[in-house]
Amino acid sequence: MPADLLKHAAEQARQVVEAVQSVYVGPHAVPELLLVALLARGHVLLEGVPGVAKTTLVKAFASTLGCGYRRIQFTPDLLPADITGTYVLDPRNGTFELRTGPIFANVVLGDEINRAPAKTQSALLEAMQESQVTVEGETRALPAPFLVLATQNPVEQGGTYPLPEAQIDRFLVRIVLGYPTEEAELGVLRRFARAPEMPSAVLTPAAILSLQALVERVHVEDEVLEYVVRLARATRSHGRLLLGVSPRAALALVNAARAKALLDARDYVLPDDIKQLCGPVLAHRLVLTPEAEMDGATAEDILTQTLSRVALRRD
Repeated sequence: MPADLLKHAAEQARQVVEAVQSVYVGPHAVPELLLVALLARGHVLLEGVPGVAKTTLVKAFASTLGCGYRRIQFTPDLLPADITGTYVLDPRNGTFELRTGPIFANVVLGDEINRAPAKTQSALLEAMQESQVTVEGETRALPAPFLVLATQNPVEQGGTYPLPEAQIDRFLVRIVLGYPTEEAELGVLRRFARAPEMPSAVLTPAAILSLQALVERVHVEDEVLEYVVRLARATRSHGRLLLGVSPRAALALVNAARAKALLDARDYVLPDDIKQLCGPVLAHRLVLTPEAEMDGATAEDILTQTLSRVALRRD
């Protein structure tokens, strides 16, 4: 891949991250992970207690992309048709026309996704996997690029509906947002007495599609692929896991690593890309045994342990 293409892609990524961080006070890795998901054609699950700027982060990121943006507030009475749209009678000509729902946007924020029942949550499944939706038997393609960013509060359980494993698996990465550091929180109080002004667009839909095409050209050596397979198989036989890493999750890890390499101006994946992305890409897909949960173990702990045990090269 030409060096100027790689350099330009990395520069665009840097501009997006800087623009987001002009509004979002948090780790540099967070907006970078959003970019990884976008360029790998994936979706993002954001977890965090109320008030840690999940919605602000999404709005700032969407503003930098120059794309259409819609927000869906998930509630217990939200219906699938409220997401996908429905046919309504046009009194002018007596025909039914599709009134598209908010899913027909490039960037869709699903706010508090676990507050809607499973039937409504499932309306996102086809959209996230196939980039299309079916409305009353008619299939409609969604605009490209297409990115879903869903938020949920992991602490509050009252009036919520846990996401099923099939839907959790549709999210390429999960990002857990915690409280800011003392210095960062002081900076928030100083800078944002009012609602912050969203950054200007850095990219365009066409530029994003070009970057996504470049990601597919990033090379992955067989040695790295074999390493990913060994990691995945190690989780499946782990005594503290009921559900390990699936082949689809392993493929998601490779695709995310390709995007990460491009953002670093490389046309090849390094083992370090795999190691850095293991937590965000794989942790939310693992299911611990009840005994492991009672002992206070976490999926991240098990992944760290697995990474330390699985060698890069087969002996």
